[in-house]
Amino acid sequence: MLKSKFKSSLSTLALLLLFTSPLGGQQNDKAALTLDRIFSSNEFRSETFGPARWLDDGSGYTTLEPSPSSKEARDIVRYEAATGRRNVLKAAASLTPTGAAAPLAIDDYAWSKDGLKLLIFTNSKQVWRQNTRGDYWVYDIEEKKLTKLGGKNAGASMLMFAKLSPDGAKVGYVRENNLYVERLADHSIIQLTRDGSKRIINGTFDWVYEEELDLRDGWRWSPDGQKIAYWQMDTEGVPDYYLINNTDSLYPKITTIQYPTAGQTNSAARVGVVSANGGPTRWLQVPGDPRNNYIVRMDWAENSDEVVVQHLSRRQNVLEVMMANARTGRVRIVLTERDEAWVDIVVDRLLWLAGGRQFLWVSERDGWRHAYLAARDGGTLQLVTNGPFDVLSIEGVDEKGGYLYYTASPGNATQRYLYRVDLSGKGKPERLTHTSQPGTHSYVLAPQAAWAFHTYSRINAPPYIELIDLPDHRPVRQLAENAAVRARVKELEIRPAEVIQVGIGDGIVLDGWIIKPPAFDATKRYPVLIYVYGEPAGQTVLDRWGSRNYLWHQMLAQHGYVVMSFDNRGTPAPKGRAWRKVVYRQIGSLASKEQAAAARVIQGWPYVDPKRIAIWGWSGGGSMTLNQMFRYPDIYQVGMSVAPVSDQHFYDTIYQERYMGLPQDNEEDYRRGSPVTYASGLKGKLLVVHGSGDDNVHYKSTEVLVNSLIAAKKQFTMMEYPNRRHDISQGENTTRHLYELLTRFLEENLPAGPVAH
Repeated sequence: MLKSKFKSSLSTLALLLLFTSPLGGQQNDKAALTLDRIFSSNEFRSETFGPARWLDDGSGYTTLEPSPSSKEARDIVRYEAATGRRNVLKAAASLTPTGAAAPLAIDDYAWSKDGLKLLIFTNSKQVWRQNTRGDYWVYDIEEKKLTKLGGKNAGASMLMFAKLSPDGAKVGYVRENNLYVERLADHSIIQLTRDGSKRIINGTFDWVYEEELDLRDGWRWSPDGQKIAYWQMDTEGVPDYYLINNTDSLYPKITTIQYPTAGQTNSAARVGVVSANGGPTRWLQVPGDPRNNYIVRMDWAENSDEVVVQHLSRRQNVLEVMMANARTGRVRIVLTERDEAWVDIVVDRLLWLAGGRQFLWVSERDGWRHAYLAARDGGTLQLVTNGPFDVLSIEGVDEKGGYLYYTASPGNATQRYLYRVDLSGKGKPERLTHTSQPGTHSYVLAPQAAWAFHTYSRINAPPYIELIDLPDHRPVRQLAENAAVRARVKELEIRPAEVIQVGIGDGIVLDGWIIKPPAFDATKRYPVLIYVYGEPAGQTVLDRWGSRNYLWHQMLAQHGYVVMSFDNRGTPAPKGRAWRKVVYRQIGSLASKEQAAAARVIQGWPYVDPKRIAIWGWSGGGSMTLNQMFRYPDIYQVGMSVAPVSDQHFYDTIYQERYMGLPQDNEEDYRRGSPVTYASGLKGKLLVVHGSGDDNVHYKSTEVLVNSLIAAKKQFTMMEYPNRRHDISQGENTTRHLYELLTRFLEENLPAGPVAH
């Protein structure tokens, strides 16, 4: 609602009338965005493709497609890459269990190497962030027999991370924190570990390893299928965190999670090797206190005799690559990375070359993230990529042709392209993504790198997925065109988002984007909403499709707001090590300063109303919103903070200590970086939103903030979403409700529309 002191032109008033009812029902006008269209319909939902699996020889792939015989089920289909020839390998109807009314609903699948066994994952349930627990079935192609794994006593959705052995004769899996192997010939079951419990975790991980190290599946078959290497976590001594569910029963229910906050006791992690036929575990002799070091990656080292582990110090500034003898457990260090700030974990699974004598490695040791060839027996690293740019990811290797394929974006940190370079390190990198396609490109390469699944989007254009051949990057066929969504976006009355750069002084230039109202008039002044994150875990400024957030920001622009975002130093942009790691021990401080500097710059722009500036963000962006509102109250009139960390002491060990060190060593840095320290500085209108069931950024963080604001006599608005997690999406209409809350708060406290100079 516009207040009388904000005068609008008749054209702007007409525009606002056209786009009224943003909080109400579905609009017939295809040009206008509404909350219902964005959050309560499937109008803008992108098409999906897969899950797809490349064949081992790279000649084709299998994928899932809707079955004509059942609305819910999907057929498994094979395609030849070159010709597009299609063959239904398994019709959904053939995957119907005896006595069942419908085929299995496939969440994921895998083939044995000989193609005679099909492993199906179904009925999945969420564990922490992802659905990693469910039911597994095996279909025997020759016998045409479908069998559920786990034995007669296995309940529903009890198994995790089932994998076929290399010879296809067995399946291993995790059940209630123990490892098992099931022989497919007679479905006899061998229990490999027996100490699994709430405190002892075999073959999977505790909360913090999963959240911050992206580890879920915690075991590996040896290449010969005779042994299994696995992680074991001992959570004894890790403090318990209690989540209280007040809404699902007459009395509260309490969920207990072992959650180590910064400076507290970690789980002890170790890796062992056990025979697939059962017997004792041989533990690897990894040195150091297992509670003050991390085993961040583990796999077989291209044979069945050695296991390779990546061993990271608790300070996360020393990373050692170790080769371990699977029979004796003895280890030797073959590579060490050190950094004054922290060492990034870039390589998930080592790519082995030269018959296992070398592996690909990624390091920032020269100031840029580059690919190297490392020797199995140690020695000097050989540089493969070279120059003032960052390798973002290794996409694949064509060893026969002598090429490394990788993603990078020299000169433009908002975009992503595919390159290749000679494995020898000689010659110049060759950009394979066409120069006529600026934006964000991602790839899944086939073995031998002759083909790839290619996904492409831009900030204003929804993604499409296609099959391409390499190295020509020639489109072969569309896999998910998204034509309907693209057409709907074109019908909208919106101005395209613009990628910009803003200088904030001292030679520092921040990338940003800006969305202006459809009837933008540069001679008038507009209110601004800044979307912020600002921490090392992500960028907000990327030339790629932003889905519902993009559409919501465009809806606000239709109402009369200018919407912006900026990436400060310390965000993971491909601008070199110095850009990313200048933030060490300054989380919350340096970014706040640079975001405020950017806001002051835009206050001077002729079409920005310097007295109508708002900011919002989620998680780390929620923390940044608080820091801006408390530290720079002269800039921002409105702030909307969702699921914030108010005090850095409250967040987990691995994330917070990586960027801040331990609070025992850097207490003043923790105090200085925490928004709650500055709560008394609040002057503007503040909305704080949190889910009480948040297992990531706990609701406690907001409760402590509330107490500080009360003590400082500061008025604010708060919304608790009962029993919702960090994404605040559980329950009917929750997401729609949240964005209506944000929209109303913004429009009631920062009136929309332009004013005359």
